[in-house]
Amino acid sequence: MLNIVLFGPPGAGKGTQAEKIIEKYQLIHLSTGDILRAELAAQTPLGQEAKKYMDKGELLPDKVVIDMIGSKIEKSHDSNGFIFDGFPRTTAQAEALDILLHKKNTPISIMLSLEVEKNELVKRLLGRGQVSGRSDDQDESIIENRIKVYNNETTPVKGFYEKQGKYRPIDGMGTIDEIFERLCKVIDEAL
Repeated sequence: MLNIVLFGPPGAGKGTQAEKIIEKYQLIHLSTGDILRAELAAQTPLGQEAKKYMDKGELLPDKVVIDMIGSKIEKSHDSNGFIFDGFPRTTAQAEALDILLHKKNTPISIMLSLEVEKNELVKRLLGRGQVSGRSDDQDESIIENRIKVYNNETTPVKGFYEKQGKYRPIDGMGTIDEIFERLCKVIDEAL
């Protein structure tokens, strides 16, 4: 089973690249952002609670995210593997994910980290905000906070996977196809 953590700051292109990886390697996409947006659209209690954090560009509490991911994994046990997009975001989540996957005898295979310059991230997110209507992508101060939160709270996850020999940095600058080619080369080497 191929289990990939696709990592990078907001606007790095994780969602775009995840779609391409899913198609090529027949993986199940686990995106906390997509799961949360579905909860928001349905106006569930989880969605309403999540909105409070998202509106400020803050991370959700670990337990909420871990329970959500665990539920999705349970429903998809006959797969070729998973691509985790936007999760784990903290070392505690990475540890909890390792425990969850260890119980299922299917560890993380590789962690791919899209590396993108800050100016490009802001430009991409503002552009996405104009198209998607997402309020958190339309306000530069919220975008700046999201990047700051990522750098302060999420970047340490790289070290967690680096210690396991699973961390691979990927140049996230260039065209979608150029970035995808770089990702596939590293995935194929890991297989």
